[in-house]
Amino acid sequence: MRINQKTTRKTTQKNKFSLQKRFYRSLLPLILLFCFSLTITPVIAQNQINKPDNGQLIQQASQLYKAGKFSEAIPIWEQAIQSLPQDSLNQALVRSNLALTYQQEGKWELAKSEINQSLKILESAKITTEQQSILAQALDIQGQLQQKTGDSQAALNTWQQAAQLYPNSVNNQMGLINQINQAQAMQDLGLYPRACQTLLAVLGYTEKKCIISDLEINTIKDKISGSYQKTYQAKAFRSLGNVMRLTGNLAESEKVLQASLDIARKSGSQEDLSKVLLNLGNTQRDLANRNIELNNKEGLEYQKQALAQYQEAASLSSSPIVQLQSQLSQLEILMEQGELFTKQGENDIKQGNDEGQKNKEMGQKKWKEATDLKNKIKVPLTYLSPSRESIYAQIKYVKNSLCLEQQQPNCLKPTTLNLSSVKAESFQEAVKMLNQTDEVASQLEDKGTQSSIMGLLGQLAESRQDWNSANNYTQKALDYSRQAQAPELTYQWQWQEGRIFKAQGKNKEALNSYKTSLATLKSIRRDLVAVNRDSQFNFRENTEPVYLEYVSLLLQPQEVPPEDLKLARETIDSLKLAELENFLRSACDDNSSKPVSIDEVIDKQDPNAALIYPVLLEDRFEVIVKLPQRPLTRYTSKIEKNKQDFEREIADAITIITAKSDGSGRKLPVIAQTLYNLIIRPGEKDLQESGVKTLVFVLDSSLQNFPMSVLNKGEEKGQQKYLIEQYNIALAPSLQLVDVQRFQKKNVPALIAGLSESRTIEGRPFGELKSVKDEINNIKSLLPNSTKLLNQEFTSNALTNRLNSSSFSIIHLATHGAFSSQPDQTFIVTSDKKLRVNELDNLLRSRDPVELLVLSACETLTGDKRASLGLAGVAIRGGTRSTLGTLWLVDDKSTSMLMAKFYEAFKNQNISKADALRQAQLALLQSQDYKDPNYWAGYVLLGNWL
Repeated sequence: MRINQKTTRKTTQKNKFSLQKRFYRSLLPLILLFCFSLTITPVIAQNQINKPDNGQLIQQASQLYKAGKFSEAIPIWEQAIQSLPQDSLNQALVRSNLALTYQQEGKWELAKSEINQSLKILESAKITTEQQSILAQALDIQGQLQQKTGDSQAALNTWQQAAQLYPNSVNNQMGLINQINQAQAMQDLGLYPRACQTLLAVLGYTEKKCIISDLEINTIKDKISGSYQKTYQAKAFRSLGNVMRLTGNLAESEKVLQASLDIARKSGSQEDLSKVLLNLGNTQRDLANRNIELNNKEGLEYQKQALAQYQEAASLSSSPIVQLQSQLSQLEILMEQGELFTKQGENDIKQGNDEGQKNKEMGQKKWKEATDLKNKIKVPLTYLSPSRESIYAQIKYVKNSLCLEQQQPNCLKPTTLNLSSVKAESFQEAVKMLNQTDEVASQLEDKGTQSSIMGLLGQLAESRQDWNSANNYTQKALDYSRQAQAPELTYQWQWQEGRIFKAQGKNKEALNSYKTSLATLKSIRRDLVAVNRDSQFNFRENTEPVYLEYVSLLLQPQEVPPEDLKLARETIDSLKLAELENFLRSACDDNSSKPVSIDEVIDKQDPNAALIYPVLLEDRFEVIVKLPQRPLTRYTSKIEKNKQDFEREIADAITIITAKSDGSGRKLPVIAQTLYNLIIRPGEKDLQESGVKTLVFVLDSSLQNFPMSVLNKGEEKGQQKYLIEQYNIALAPSLQLVDVQRFQKKNVPALIAGLSESRTIEGRPFGELKSVKDEINNIKSLLPNSTKLLNQEFTSNALTNRLNSSSFSIIHLATHGAFSSQPDQTFIVTSDKKLRVNELDNLLRSRDPVELLVLSACETLTGDKRASLGLAGVAIRGGTRSTLGTLWLVDDKSTSMLMAKFYEAFKNQNISKADALRQAQLALLQSQDYKDPNYWAGYVLLGNWL
């Protein structure tokens, strides 16, 4: 009998256990639906389920949720809650699922109430394995709620708290999903490097920088494709591609997302596929914009590809927000195409090109398609559930609608703000819609989003010159951004405040606003911070104008106090530093050597040098000059054209200079004399009286690709009189240099490497440089204590081994290479690969600083007006004291001759590097075959000129 009773108890316990297990199996897949609907090992409840009907209620609610019938699922969850014991783990689980369902309905307050009640139950319950597991998952749901309502910092904190509760195992899917969620919050906060490293760790690559090779991409792709259960890794892979786009690694981003696209197509999930297509479209659109700016034909092809990705994403997704995000991006591309074709058509017609009318008609067709799409979007936009994503979609719609009517895609860019063609009723409708979105943001308590809305309303008022409204909205935007602790928004509204004051003639108040904006910018410039998911931190549009407008105000008076003159120069120098850090994506002040002010060098070490700091502003040229033992001097000249046209003329002039001519030496654009008159002539007398022999230029972005050596005062005795014939010329990246000293040149150790043979690297052919062999051998004879690497000896490994095993004062690299404003397009070519700027950085940081780095046969990227950033970036990251490079690809025979002349003069201890370069350039200028500037003007010395 006792045996029968024991058997009965075992059977009863087994039934209870089975019932509990079924209950949790019905709950847990749902509680994690937002994490890709993974099958999770169920948690076994300690609490007894008294009513068998509970399992059926849970199953019914779960099926309704999966079917997207959230409103029908809610009362079923509520019924289950009523039937479960209070303060039980079971009820905590159901309330968490109800909170998740309310989120889908956009009922944020109810969602908060339910998740808070769930957490209250869990935190008061006895700590057990089951309780900890359920608590972790409830925290994950709370984190999602915080992130969706705009508090990504709170979400990150909550997810990090949840992560402590998951087992520390690479096979723990819930823990890895938690890491993916953390990475999304990091993206929201602009913490891209951290997000990238977190995602790489999820994919199995720990302690790795945000770099990924083609081999690693394919390995991850094969690993994920082999198991459809690894949905979380597919999500991480897609997120990695998106982060790489936001950090500017567009080529890697495209490769990762293309691999993700293959995975998504095989998985059969249309939602996953649509999200990958949306992200891939974003990357290809950025690639299109980059290439269009550089006048590359690939730009239009990337634009077409991006448009196709957006169209497919919108057609596949059942998610209203993904559909709208895709359609809004389509709309923007159609507008960009409309403007591009229209302008091209107008230019063609002016030049008598037969394609002109056809292009113009194509432009109008694109504008029409954009209008049709905008009207199609308007209705579903009003039915979006309230969330941060839906609010940003509405903000984007307002912007696009206004710019569509203006027929100018960037009509709301602060530097080109223009809504003159927008009708009053359209303007009023935009304001009404923004006020409605502000009400939703207020309900979500999303201060960051409210700041964006108020800031845009202020901008609209600014365009209408309604200064009172503009100021009121801007002050609200500032208040909200500070509450949200969002400095990436704060600096924009401080800048906007400054523009509003400036427009009213309140210069003192404007200066203060600009000053605070720059201080805020300085605090965030080390990170590329996104204002929202749709807005990448764009240096030229969002940063540079703040500096330049502030300097323009500082230098507006006819007589500028010495302290303001100093402040103006330091402000521009901060801009240059920010620009370099933006290029390098890291701080520029990590060099262990102590920086020295160029002013100090001129006053104490080289009394024959002068520092010239030209700045091109919207309406004038400002030149600030430092002469030996004298205070700063300022010269101002008005420019006849606007800044944009002036910059275009400078860019066109570079094309003229670099083109080969008939050898007459008379080919020179007018701008060379114009720039002489603007930069040199106002202070010409002071330079002569001071006995200056060397001019050190710190150039702004407008002039960085233009050779100062060709500036000329006009013809003398029928010949051009170039600046290089009067002065030694050097460039400096900023007002400070590292350890400026003359160094002993006797028996100097040098590494001389070159590639004369043709190579095909990464699918790109690089032709022969026939004179490189002679160049290398000539330098070897002039510098006996040198090591030579030529052709097949010049591999990346050989170069690495030499630099790691020995210290060299001079490194001379005669090979193909390119300088660009894009790090991934800045490289030199060895016999076996491209060495990009980050790899060069690691190589050049040898045990002792390199005194002179010569990059012979390299060139700047055509059409990239900031391409010289690549040269400066190589010099600064490598820690070299002086760098000699070229602004364009120079004839290799004349290069060989120039380099021989340079080193002949350089060997003399009494001749500076700048003087040695000048002598070499003059040797070509005075020759019969190489007198054209194309042959000699492209060489520039950057850094220490002594």
